[in-house]
Amino acid sequence: MSVQYNPTWRYGGNQLKRWRTRASVTREELGAASNYSPDTIKAMEQGVRMPTARVLDAADELCHAEGLLSAAKDYVRAEKFPARAQDFMQYEREAVSLWWYELGLIPGLLQTEPYARALIGNHCPPLDEETVERRVAARLERQELLTRTPPVAISFVVYEAALRVPQADEGQLLRLLDIGRRNNISVQVLPFARVISAALLGPMVLLETRDRERLAFTEGPSASVLTSEPEVVSSHIERLSMIRMEALGTEESALFIKRMAEEA
Repeated sequence: MSVQYNPTWRYGGNQLKRWRTRASVTREELGAASNYSPDTIKAMEQGVRMPTARVLDAADELCHAEGLLSAAKDYVRAEKFPARAQDFMQYEREAVSLWWYELGLIPGLLQTEPYARALIGNHCPPLDEETVERRVAARLERQELLTRTPPVAISFVVYEAALRVPQADEGQLLRLLDIGRRNNISVQVLPFARVISAALLGPMVLLETRDRERLAFTEGPSASVLTSEPEVVSSHIERLSMIRMEALGTEESALFIKRMAEEA
């Protein structure tokens, strides 16, 4: 699996390494001064991890950088989203309409805080607590799209499997019902009994921007694809249309979810 690099982290890490090497300070010495392991210092220097304020201040003192390394704290910041999803998040904020199909998860825009925390906190490889908190907050912040003025037209189709996992508790199911009552939002369920092969190919998001540009986003465990290629977008639109035809209507879907919530 390829490593995702944050350009700002990489530059900050490169400067950290240059100053450390110039001052003949070892990674072990910097690690001891900042309470990090040498391997963590190496990851920061490579741009895999964010150079923290603690390590930048320690390096500034050890390397006699006279504040030049410490100054990087104002520019090296933790990203809210994984690198592979950042472009999509930018387009999502600018969307005027959005169509979302999920196979095994509740769409991020519909997740409750406990559900989001359960998913993000169970990440593989494990995330540190600070990253988990930052990503949970960012996911909930995205949900402002649901109540934006002027309203964004949003359609969700969720496969029944996503509603059957333990994390989809009563609170999460009631959240789906509540959101589905909004005039600009539709929530549909695709039951097991009505599934078609096109629905098993994976989740997808289609969106349209203010400039009337249409994009398709697909996401897997280790890679994501965001494209505006007309042929690709068109194929996703066709697949989603087939799925929506088989899904329950909004009223039937609400009754379906309500029964599940009562059983939870």
